[in-house]
Amino acid sequence: MANVRDLKKDINFVLGDIIEAVYVWQYTNTDKDTKQSEAIIDEAIVTFDELITKINDKTAENKKAHFKAINQELETKGLALIDKINNLS
Repeated sequence: MANVRDLKKDINFVLGDIIEAVYVWQYTNTDKDTKQSEAIIDEAIVTFDELITKINDKTAENKKAHFKAINQELETKGLALIDKINNLS
């Protein structure tokens, strides 16, 4: 990982793309209930807030390991959200 700025950009891009995918699904499925899709958007926003809070935490002793763990958490939670989008009915 290059630096904190790039990690913040990655978080923004990944979760922004997930939210955009949900909006596309809602637009193409206007006849379906949006309760599940809105929950995915809410979860993406909460995930964004949690990850940014972790990045701004200055008490981490090993910065490299701390940011690597945040990057891994982004990947894990991002994939989980994508699976939820794929399972929308």
